[in-house]
Amino acid sequence: MTGILDGRVAIVTGAARGIGQATAALLAEHGARVVCADLDGDALKQTVELLGGRGVAVAGDLTDPAVPQELVARAIEEYGQLDILVNNAGYTWDGIFHKMTDEQLTAMLDIHLVVPFRLLRAAAPVLREAAKRDAAQGREVFRKVVNVVSISGTMGNVGQANYSAAKSALVGLTKTLAKEWGPLKINVNAVAFGFVETRLTAATADAGTFDRGDRQIQLGIPAQIREQAAARIPLGRGATPAEAAGGIFLLCTPWSNFVHGQVVTVAGGQSEGMS
Repeated sequence: MTGILDGRVAIVTGAARGIGQATAALLAEHGARVVCADLDGDALKQTVELLGGRGVAVAGDLTDPAVPQELVARAIEEYGQLDILVNNAGYTWDGIFHKMTDEQLTAMLDIHLVVPFRLLRAAAPVLREAAKRDAAQGREVFRKVVNVVSISGTMGNVGQANYSAAKSALVGLTKTLAKEWGPLKINVNAVAFGFVETRLTAATADAGTFDRGDRQIQLGIPAQIREQAAARIPLGRGATPAEAAGGIFLLCTPWSNFVHGQVVTVAGGQSEGMS
């Protein structure tokens, strides 16, 4: 059976669990080979096992300036090409604005803006040269970039000034790169998620922590906020990681070849009152 993504090679960051894992699995299910990246090497091995031989793992800290280049090099080493890039890795470090530290702001900018910037810059020569070869041969081949953002970045969210600012900046990067890379038939889009059931939105007591250096950052949100969030979603609940991955997958397929420079909201109709 032929898959819609047969012959395509993807990089997915934050692939050890949640939306990233579901995205890697969906891309592989439809024929792509996937370079899966995450800080958590043990969990990443489980993701690769789900792919049935259609992926490899690259464990490392994406905020290390050398790691994005290593990801691109691994894609070329293993599969000889790169067609799809999904910037999904991230976490939250919430706090009310007047108590927020420089460290909290910098951490969110690093993972949600600087990391995608570096990975896209590392991938640029590969994507651009492939596009130029296609054009010289009279072929029109579309390649895909999908940046994961959030309605926190498009509408703001209490307690997330740092996260919202970083995701909003990634929207700006997306739209600018779409203008630069459009002539090369490289579609650059973003997916803005609302409430998705991951460890970032689990009840605080169940979410665990994220280790950043020697600091442990509490993940999750208070149970009361979880209940309020569900009440604001017209579909009545948050998305599953698989449902969220569907939004990313759409932008990786030929059906989205003329979707370009867009922020596609995948939030079950959730709106925070500002647009």
